[in-house]
Amino acid sequence: MRRRHFDNHGLLADRRAVLLGGGAAAIGGLVALTACAPRAAKTPAAEALRVAIVGKGEADNQLLLKAAGVKTDFPVAYSHFESGHLVIQAMDAHALDYGGMSEIPPIFALGAGTPSFRQIAVAHGDVNNQVVLVPKGSPIHDLGGLKGKRVGYVRATTSQYFLLRMLQSVGLDWGDITPVAMSVADAEAAFSTGALDAWAIYGFPIERALATEGARILKTALGFLSGNYIVSASVDALADPEKSKEIGRFLIATRAGYAWAAAHQAQWAQEVAKQIGVPLPYVQDEFRRKSASYTLLPVTEAAIVSQQNVADAFAQQKLIPAAVNVRPLWDDRFNSLIEEKA
Repeated sequence: MRRRHFDNHGLLADRRAVLLGGGAAAIGGLVALTACAPRAAKTPAAEALRVAIVGKGEADNQLLLKAAGVKTDFPVAYSHFESGHLVIQAMDAHALDYGGMSEIPPIFALGAGTPSFRQIAVAHGDVNNQVVLVPKGSPIHDLGGLKGKRVGYVRATTSQYFLLRMLQSVGLDWGDITPVAMSVADAEAAFSTGALDAWAIYGFPIERALATEGARILKTALGFLSGNYIVSASVDALADPEKSKEIGRFLIATRAGYAWAAAHQAQWAQEVAKQIGVPLPYVQDEFRRKSASYTLLPVTEAAIVSQQNVADAFAQQKLIPAAVNVRPLWDDRFNSLIEEKA
């Protein structure tokens, strides 16, 4: 096994992984985006609404709409990403029109320049699918046991935030652990080989680790996260009348998909298990643990305040360069559409 070294900020000192932006999934997403980037002559791909998929399973809108039998009356080009900050990078590159993410990546983007996106809706959902995992046989049995341990997380995502909040809940701070910022793929390998004592992670890797590694959930993010996941669109797409209409129709399709999934949990669990490649009972167990099923919500003052609270927490810990104001990121132009009765 190739030995990995970590610096004193917990960042993986593997320049290759940094330059690749998070492993094979990120590469695949960027290759797909290159294929649908704007060209001098319009092509069917250029005409399509370019939509990001972050993760697999429940987070996969393409899988959801197919399972629900919901079809759009316009072409959609999907690209896969490991995390929301990669979605923002794609929007910065004018290679993406629409994507979901947690409350956290936009906060980091605000400190890096003029945002290339606006936050147009909230997908409110489960927070029990965001957890701290420990390996099989780990002596760690509570959050206090993380002190001095190597804990993997994905920078600028919910995993960084809920890990911070969990530590604070037991009187610890970011400096009391060895935080290791890694891509999902690298962290999965590190966790599997024992290079991490714990892993703050979200989505389908949890079921995979439970099923294949005998991992154990130390704590879920219930009580630490709002359950708000941000739906964003690029400023370019919003400025284009046709693309803006497609975004509205895709929001309606997503709302219908969520409604189907909530009403057909058994069938949806089968589809998710098949896609992520784990035995069905593990997905059924994750569904039983849900804090909420996904619903599409409009932009509200409560959603803005929730994200601002997260931003303030990062600023207080000096995990972002300076305090930021998230309000200008929000755009409520689709509120009436989202609030319409199905």
